[in-house]
Amino acid sequence: MTKKTRDQDIAFIEALADLLKSNELSEVEVMREYGEDDTLNVRVSQIKNVAPQAMAAPVAVSAPQQSAPAEVLNVAPSNNSIEDPANHPGAVTSPMVGTIYMQAEPGAPAFITIGSKINEGDTLLIVEAMKTMNHIPAPKSGSIQRILVEDGAAVEFGTPLVIIE
Repeated sequence: MTKKTRDQDIAFIEALADLLKSNELSEVEVMREYGEDDTLNVRVSQIKNVAPQAMAAPVAVSAPQQSAPAEVLNVAPSNNSIEDPANHPGAVTSPMVGTIYMQAEPGAPAFITIGSKINEGDTLLIVEAMKTMNHIPAPKSGSIQRILVEDGAAVEFGTPLVIIE
């Protein structure tokens, strides 16, 4: 690899990082082919809004000397799990990255409201991903206790959407 190619690769990676930040993306992966035996595979990612519990395991594995914070998290009061909607047993999380829509089309009534009764399989909302409308079904019957997202909001994989009890 020549110095010129190396400098171009570094500039390319920096441009990907800027693209990641400016478009509020969580990850970008690119493969460049320069020739038959010369390729560059790059994955640039950033962690946003990660709960401390999610970070505890990697910290303990990658840096054993810093395992104290993980132990502190394990003995924290149980009210933290109540406050975090992702830990609620009735939480329905997003199966993909996309944009939330609360109704089938603009002006139509919302699929759900707080307190509404739903049956297993009923559409809770829609997640648009890559111009495809994905109906998110209710995993169980019950009533909607909380709606944790707004119409038109961007969500990531695993984002809590609603709580059903």
